[in-house]
Amino acid sequence: MEEIIQLKVSLLNSNPSIWREVQVNRDTTFFELHHIIQITMGWLNYHLYEFNLEGYRISEVSEDFRFAGFGSNEVINSRDIKLKDVITAQGDKINYEYDFGDGWQHQIIVESFVKCDRGEYPVCIGGEMRCPPEDCGGIFSFYEYLAILNNKKHPEHNDMVRWFPKKYDPAIFDIEKANKQLQKLDKYIAKWLK
Repeated sequence: MEEIIQLKVSLLNSNPSIWREVQVNRDTTFFELHHIIQITMGWLNYHLYEFNLEGYRISEVSEDFRFAGFGSNEVINSRDIKLKDVITAQGDKINYEYDFGDGWQHQIIVESFVKCDRGEYPVCIGGEMRCPPEDCGGIFSFYEYLAILNNKKHPEHNDMVRWFPKKYDPAIFDIEKANKQLQKLDKYIAKWLK
């Protein structure tokens, strides 16, 4: 039997809350966790990211990252550190920011440690609401855009309908789709390593 970590990932300032519950192996790297969050939340992995845990900054350290003005000596490479290296107790919290422009802030809470031999990890076990579309300007702009979409008399309504993804419903989270993608996590990650 192996020990699995159950995490709850919540998009801060979302109302109603946009969240996911995932179970991952203790040996999961933060690089892998980033991709797990991308898949389960519905992000498209277009932007940089950073985890912050008790002052430690964890991100992907590459030439592009250094060129952007971030010193590699200040950041722990997300490929080199595993969850078991820093997560010690139920209730531990990790901050995760995706897309420094839009500033999608997430809080990750360690809900529990589970003994399991199922072997199908990572897995998403719960969640609500669809994440906002990429590049919509952040959480507050997202809610402004939703208000425009819901007001057919708004002068920007037609533009917003064209810009938002087709058939976008903020209330729908497809957990089956997320889990199918998680089953192909290695292939998903390999695509981004090219």
